[in-house]
Amino acid sequence: MATEDLISVNPNEEDSVDKILRHAEMLSNQLQNLRERMYPPQAQKSLRRFMTPEVAKLTSISESSLRTLSIEGKGPSPDRLENNHRAYTLEQINELRQYFAEKNPNDALTYLPHRREDEHLQVLAIANFKGGSAKTTSSVHLAHYLALQGYRVLAIDLDPQASMSAMFGTQPEFDVASNETIYAALRYDDQQRPIRDVIRKTYFPGLDLIPGNIEVMEFEYDTPRVLALNENNHGSIFFERLDQALKQVDDDYDIVILDTPPSLGYLTLASLYAATGLLITVHPAMMDVASMNQFLLMMGDLVGVIRNAGATMQKDFMRYLVTRHDPNDQAQAQIVGLLRHLFATDVLLPTALESTAVEAAGLGKRSIYEVEAGEVQRNTLKRARESMDLVNGAMLDLIHEAWGRK
Repeated sequence: MATEDLISVNPNEEDSVDKILRHAEMLSNQLQNLRERMYPPQAQKSLRRFMTPEVAKLTSISESSLRTLSIEGKGPSPDRLENNHRAYTLEQINELRQYFAEKNPNDALTYLPHRREDEHLQVLAIANFKGGSAKTTSSVHLAHYLALQGYRVLAIDLDPQASMSAMFGTQPEFDVASNETIYAALRYDDQQRPIRDVIRKTYFPGLDLIPGNIEVMEFEYDTPRVLALNENNHGSIFFERLDQALKQVDDDYDIVILDTPPSLGYLTLASLYAATGLLITVHPAMMDVASMNQFLLMMGDLVGVIRNAGATMQKDFMRYLVTRHDPNDQAQAQIVGLLRHLFATDVLLPTALESTAVEAAGLGKRSIYEVEAGEVQRNTLKRARESMDLVNGAMLDLIHEAWGRK
C-alpha cells in the first residue's frame, strides 16, 4: 500500500489556520457582547463614589472638616444618598485636594502630592515572564492606588496580550486601531507618532492609559531588521526609544507604570532601560521561583548588551513582590523564607495575599479598589484591601525615598 494511501484527508475538514482565526473572531465578538452587558449603555466603565470616611482617609482631611465644608457650600458639592450620607466622585476628591492645598500652602504637599520640580519622573516596570505571577494584577492595583492618593499616573500596556487594557474596559480588537499603541511612538518609519497622540484618558481621574494589542509585537520584528541593515534609528538606539518617548510627557505625570511583556525581547529591554524602579512579581511556588531564576539570568545577560553599548542601568530601587500568597501554606512559607534569606530587604515586606475578593474583582475586569461594600463579604474585602494598601504603600514609600521626601 502506498504511503499516501495511509494518510486520509477529510475534504470537509476546515484548515487549522482558518479555524483559529474563526475561533478568535467568535470569542472577540462574545467578549464584546459581554462588555456591553456589563457596562451599558455606552459600554464604558465608570468609577464608584466614595463615602466621607474613605475620603478622609485618602486626603488627610478630617470628616468634620468635610461636613463643615459641605454645609457652608464651599468646595465640590457631594451627592446625598438616600440615607443622607455624602458621596464624592474621585474628581471631587481631587478638587478637595486642590482647595486645601491652596488654602494651606505650608501643608500643600500633604493634600496635593504631585512631584516637585527637583523630583524626577518615576517609571516603574513590573516584570516577570512566568504566567500566574500576577504581573498585570499588580500593575493595575498599583496604578489605581497611586491615582487614588492624588498622583498623576500614566499606565502603559506593553504586553501584546493586553490584559491591562482589558482591565480598563478596553477590548484590544475593537477599541484599539492601528498605530494607537506604544508601538506608534517607538516605530522606526515615517508613521511614528508623538507619544501624547496615543495617550487616552480613562474613567479613573488622574490615570491615563496607552493601551496594547498584538501590534506592540511589531517592535520585536522591526528592531532586528533595523539593526541588521544599520538603518537610520531616528537618532536613538532601540533600547533608548521608550525613554526618549516618555521625555515628551515628563511634565505631565508623576509616575509611569509599565506592564511589560512576558518575554525578554527588545521591548522589555527598552522598558528596563527607561525604568527608574523595577518590581519583579513572584508566586511562592518552586516552579515559579525556578522560572524567575532563569528570568534573572537572562535579564542579566541582556542588560549586559545595554552596558556594552555604553549606557547605564542605575535604578532607584529593585524589589521582589510575593503575590497570591497564602500565609497558612507551609510550602509557600518555606519559599518566602528562602527568598527573604537570599535577598533580604530587596523582598518587599508586605505580600499580596491570595484573595477571593481580588479574583472576583478580576472576573469583572476591576481592581479591588473598584469593588463597593456589599458586593463581596465584608471581612474578605477588608482583608484584600488592607493587603493591597500595604504592598502599594511600600512602593510609594520607595518612590518618596527616591524623591528625597521624608
